This record gives sequence, C-alpha cells and structure tokens, in this order.
Amino acid sequence: MCCIVCHGVYFIIHRMQKYENLPDYCYLWYMKFQIEHKDKSSAARTGLITTDHGIIHTPIFMPVGTVGAVKGVYHRDLKSDIKAEIILGNTYHLYLRPGLDILKAAGGLHKFESWDRPILTDSGGFQVFSLTSIRKLTEKGCTFQSHIDGSRHEFTPENNVDTQRIIGADIMMALDECCPGDATHEYARKSLDLTKDWLERYSKHFHETQPLYGYDQTFFPIIQGCVYPDLRTEAAEHALQFAQSGIAIGGLAVGEPTEKMYEILELLNPIIPQDKARYLMGVGTPANLLEGISRGVDMFDCVMPTRNGRNGMLFTWNGIMNMRNAKWESDFSELDPCGTSFVDHTYSKAYLRHLFIAGELFAGMIASEHNLAFYLDVVRQARAHIELGDFKEWKDLVMPKITSRL
Repeated sequence: MCCIVCHGVYFIIHRMQKYENLPDYCYLWYMKFQIEHKDKSSAARTGLITTDHGIIHTPIFMPVGTVGAVKGVYHRDLKSDIKAEIILGNTYHLYLRPGLDILKAAGGLHKFESWDRPILTDSGGFQVFSLTSIRKLTEKGCTFQSHIDGSRHEFTPENNVDTQRIIGADIMMALDECCPGDATHEYARKSLDLTKDWLERYSKHFHETQPLYGYDQTFFPIIQGCVYPDLRTEAAEHALQFAQSGIAIGGLAVGEPTEKMYEILELLNPIIPQDKARYLMGVGTPANLLEGISRGVDMFDCVMPTRNGRNGMLFTWNGIMNMRNAKWESDFSELDPCGTSFVDHTYSKAYLRHLFIAGELFAGMIASEHNLAFYLDVVRQARAHIELGDFKEWKDLVMPKITSRL
C-alpha cells in the first residue's frame, strides 16, 4: 500500500489480489479516517472522516433521509440549527422512487435534494429483510416485490453497486442479509455465508466501476453473524479483508436484548483495527449512543429522533418527555432550557402539547427538530469530554437522567 499526495489531497492506492477470482487491479479512494483523541478509561475516541463533500467529526449521529428527505425538517435547519454533518439515504426506497433515471438525470442524490455535505446510503438489505413475505434470497441475489405497487425486482451485489453509483453517496454499504435477532445458529450460519459471498462480488464490481459525478466514493463492508460470537468473529475477519477506511456493524437492534448488542460490540472492538471507522447501523436511543461510543463506535443512524418525535416523544438532558401528557397542558416554560435548537427557546411545552392534541403537522416538525438537535448535541458533548479526558465519568453522570421519564 502506498500514498500519493496530489494538490494536497491524499489518495490511497491499494493492490488487492486476495481472491483468485479478482483481477489484478489498483483502485483509488479518497475517504480518510484519522483518530484525534482516545479516552483513557474506555474505547471511546474522536476522529475525522474526510470526504469530497466535507469533513465529518466523530463520534457522529447521522439523520435518516430515507427517500431524499429527513421527515419534516428543512435542509437549511439540518445545517444551521441541527448541525448535521452527514445524512443518510436508502438504496431500496430511492431505487423504487424516484428511480434511477431521474436520479442520474439530476446528477445524483446530492444535486437532486440540494444537499452539499456527505451522504451515506444503506444498500437496502435491511428493508428487503423487513419484507420477509414478499422476498426470496438466493446465491445470485435477492428477488423482492415493491411495497408500492407489487412489481418484482432483483438486487444482486453487482447491480446494487451500480445503483449506489447512480445515487452517488460518498459512503456506500455492501449488500448483505440482515437476519433476525432471534435467528438460530444454523440460519445465521447460512445467512453469513451468503453475506460473505455477496461481499466478495460487491467489492470486485465496486473496484471495476467508477464514480459518475466527479467525486470519489467508498464503501463499507457489513459485519453480520447475529448474536453468535463465533459467527461475528468470522464475519469481522472476512469483512476486514475488504474494508478501506471503515466498516459497518449490522444486524443489531433487530430484536435481540440490548445487553447482547453491547456484548457484540465488546467482542468486535479488539478485532477491528483502530484505523477503521466503525458504524453501528440503526442504533438507537441517546443511551445506546453513549454506550456504543464507550465501546469504540464512531458513527450512528436511527429514525428514532424523528419517528418518536412525530409521536410526541422528546429526548432531553433531563429525561424523556411525552408531550401528550396532561401535565404539560399549562406549562408555559421553554420547551427545553438546555436545548440547542431555536425551537427549544421559541415554543413552550404547553404550546407543543396543544399542537399534538390538535393533530397539527407542525407538532411533529418541532419535535423532530428538537430531537435531532439533541442527538447531535449528545455526540458533540461526547467528543468534548473524550478530548477533556473525562468521558467515562461524564457518561456515568448523565445516563440516569437521559433515561428517566419526566
């Protein structure tokens, strides 16, 4: 492996000849992960991810924009108020609607949704996993029916690469199968074998293709294996052969006990090299974020801040609020005195409760904005305390509060 400096930008060239069915080729990628600080009492660390669309400070939370929008939130507010550094899109949903022809004609998802910061796309594997009754898995790939109109489609590792090239995310996810959290060892074994085979084909095709829009893309392999330590270890060792600057941990928070998730993170932490960014997919609560950070996780995403927000749940440093409760009916104090969003100091608890009871769409918008700003504040505060050297003490202090009910 060697590095070339070109106009101040680092490009890494890597020759890969691990598998006989892979051609002798070189490839370039731009994304770079650099650790800045490490906590002395845990596996927490801060770092920088460099992409062509900007720098991401880790640990980071990534708002979910499944179909090209974070529900109920303006992009202006994502940047200036919530201070999101990267958002997600979903390959399954974007493939079905608006479709690849529209996205390609627009010049990719960045231009289509007017977002000039980094984007990460899931492969759509989790969404296909959730369509159990209308999908079929084979060695070739996954055949599924659209949840929109019932039409039949197929994802293979190769066309999934092509689809994510057209979407144009800075960070792509390899196609995998996400098995249920309560799967038997036998099922998880077969699922992992499929994921490993798909990863080899995905990596091969990724390196045989080029980005379409003049900026670089990278991809993360995904570690599966359900709750079984032997399978998780095997999955990690295999996936790391294809990992460039980062790797994802999938198949958690899908029905298994929370403690099992933490055990898997503790198992994987010493296996994954320090110079790889770790992305815990689909997790979770603010408490999950802090526990994940303490176990070496750098990146998180979850729909919880917006989905729960639309249903009246607010996360705060002082605890969790259900804004439909009658106790807020005549509470005219600020929504959240400790909050960082403008909504926290503009609207009262009584006003937001009124909007929820009245069924106003504006209620969900306010709650989503608050929750996303809070999640970004959680990882921002975590970074600050890792740098100060007191992350573990701070985490232990705030955990009882952020998990309590107000």
